[in-house]
Amino acid sequence: MAADAFVPIAARAAPRPRLGALAWVQKRLFPSWGSSLLTLALGALLVVIVPPLFDWAVLYAVPNADNAACRAAHGHGACWGVVAEKGRLILFGRYPYADQWRALLASGLLVVLLVASCLRACWRPALVAAWVIVLGACYVLMRGGWIGLEEVGTDRWGGLPLTLLLSTVSLVVAFPLAVAVALGRRSKLPAIRTLCTVYVELVRGVPLITVLFMASFILPLFMPGGSTIDVLVRVLVGMTLFTAAYLAEVVRGGLQAVPKGQIEAAQSLGLRYWQTQRKIVLPQALRTVVPAIVNTFIGAFKDTSLVTIVSLYDLTGAVQLALGDADWRKFFLEGQLFVAAIYFVACWAMSRYSRWLEGQLYTGTGRE
Repeated sequence: MAADAFVPIAARAAPRPRLGALAWVQKRLFPSWGSSLLTLALGALLVVIVPPLFDWAVLYAVPNADNAACRAAHGHGACWGVVAEKGRLILFGRYPYADQWRALLASGLLVVLLVASCLRACWRPALVAAWVIVLGACYVLMRGGWIGLEEVGTDRWGGLPLTLLLSTVSLVVAFPLAVAVALGRRSKLPAIRTLCTVYVELVRGVPLITVLFMASFILPLFMPGGSTIDVLVRVLVGMTLFTAAYLAEVVRGGLQAVPKGQIEAAQSLGLRYWQTQRKIVLPQALRTVVPAIVNTFIGAFKDTSLVTIVSLYDLTGAVQLALGDADWRKFFLEGQLFVAAIYFVACWAMSRYSRWLEGQLYTGTGRE
């Protein structure tokens, strides 16, 4: 039988590039029938909610610190004048008014240090020295008593500077402690493994508010007569131990994700235990659990609001203190929204940094 004649197939048109706003909308909002229905439902909900919210927050709002105008607009317009009137008290708590520049400078130094620590170009040994210098400078600025600065007791620290100091110091100290505890839980020595396990299970078995209560009110009962520990130090110790217990479990999960063959290969090369952990195991383990670590950081940052039970007025405690004024008490919602916006910006920044860091660390593997 004669072979069939060859018939060439006509060339297909080149695919159109899916770029631009329309392609983004189709991919993100209308990729399927289910997603399209959900997008339309959420859009209808926004149409119902956004206009009255805009009227309350913007159109009929009172931006000036005019108590009479705020009372007249109460119920149909927001009173942002409460932020203008009580903003410094919310941000700095009971810190002396004339010295609030010191708290502002300390907060600025701490934020700059945190931003620098997030950049890979700054991951050098000098960064450790920078942390020591900046934390020391923040303490001197906040406490005073040196270089002509008036001394301010820690019981008068508050607002945003106290929130930043509590969260930053507790996390910086808790992270290496968590790594040590995670390694201890995987140790072959029964005493170390048992001690680390008991610590993690005991601390994770109680809420943070209980730890703060014990550190502030129960611990002084066991101190020798005439001796005392500053309440801020006790709170820092309690928050550090609590955060370290949760971080230790996160790090332990990362350690278990490292293939055993990696450790055996390191041992075959003659690397010792600490060399293996520092150069082989920990870099891979910590890279794996970056999202969980940042999630713990975000939780610890928000948990600083619990220190109000021991009479330390952080950001959330300061807003309650500021709105104790009878003239502005009814505008509590606007003050809380102002504080919520600060927390949201900080947590959103940490979340975005986590995404960026994952992209940097997984460049070679293509993981998303």
